[in-house]
Amino acid sequence: MRNSYRKLLIVAVIALIASFVAACAVPATTTAPAAGGDAAAAPAGEKVKIGLSFSDFATERWKNEEQIIRGLLEAKGYEVLTQEANHDVKLQNDQIDNMVSQGAKAIIVIAEDGDAAATAVDKAAEAGVKVIAYDRLIKSPNIAGYISFNNVEVGRQQADGVMKALGIEGWDVAANGPARVVKLGGSPTDNNAILFRKGQDEVVQPLVDAGTVEIVADQWVDNWDAANALKLMENILTAANNDVDAVVASNDGTALGALQAMKAQGLAGAVPISGQDATADGCNSIVKGELTVSILKDIRNLAPISVDMVDKLLKGEAVEGMGEYTMAELTNDDTKTGNVQALFLPVEQVNKDNAFDLCVKNGFQAYEDVFRDIPEDQRPPKP
Repeated sequence: MRNSYRKLLIVAVIALIASFVAACAVPATTTAPAAGGDAAAAPAGEKVKIGLSFSDFATERWKNEEQIIRGLLEAKGYEVLTQEANHDVKLQNDQIDNMVSQGAKAIIVIAEDGDAAATAVDKAAEAGVKVIAYDRLIKSPNIAGYISFNNVEVGRQQADGVMKALGIEGWDVAANGPARVVKLGGSPTDNNAILFRKGQDEVVQPLVDAGTVEIVADQWVDNWDAANALKLMENILTAANNDVDAVVASNDGTALGALQAMKAQGLAGAVPISGQDATADGCNSIVKGELTVSILKDIRNLAPISVDMVDKLLKGEAVEGMGEYTMAELTNDDTKTGNVQALFLPVEQVNKDNAFDLCVKNGFQAYEDVFRDIPEDQRPPKP
């Protein structure tokens, strides 16, 4: 799975670089003015520097996306500085400070902690540096832009898929009691996890209020770690005596961890469970009838759009599709103040019926990865 995923993204790099390099190259001596100052200017004979600050590279997608973003930025003529914080919030802030000291005019940040990163981001913005929050919100109104997917909609689709699989509209409370649902959130330091939960609750909470659903456990999974999800689910099943009807989990990794615990109790495939990201492992679990639903966020679109965003911001140009949002609505926290510019990409619900069409035919996942261990006569034809 890892190799095919990497090959997919490397192909994407080559194609995207080829499309950008002729028309979009930035001369090494560019002095294009940035809105609000000269942040885009570099000394004569030097390239404009852009920093990439990653929370970690243990998460497979981040290293692959670093390669794509770096390639696209270099094709535009920028010099790229990359740092990885290994889940250390202080180290990430220090690395962002260091990029500013090295003369970076913009920094794309995948934050380990959206609250903690605000300290370094505010300092960078004060120095005239354009900071882009990439797929994870940094809780500062001083970011120049935020690019992600519609994360509240991700949560809605997760809960919707699980509730439909459960047959909640026809659930007989008198005969069965309320449907017993587990909520398994992501990392509590990741603002996306908060937004996923907001969307999930928009679907689930009215059912709780109506007495149709009962929440038997509500847990968050540190670092989105599948091993943590496994342990949590084991404890939940023990406490509930395996009396669980559905699980709303927030990504494929945590869902697959929870599924290990469910398999041990004979519940995999019988108890609906959601995921997210439409990973190869997640899609494989879906076609096997274990994971019920995942959410496709085509990350191949995220990197090139973020590069276009930072390029235009440095040049003081408008970014198509960006809109203004309050920090309160982006964090689901009314105490947060200020507005930010953001751009959100659409998402799609993946299930057993459409996994091939949504995730394989378009090359998002490899056919052999998704249908591994599936008998040949039960596979669709190769695209």
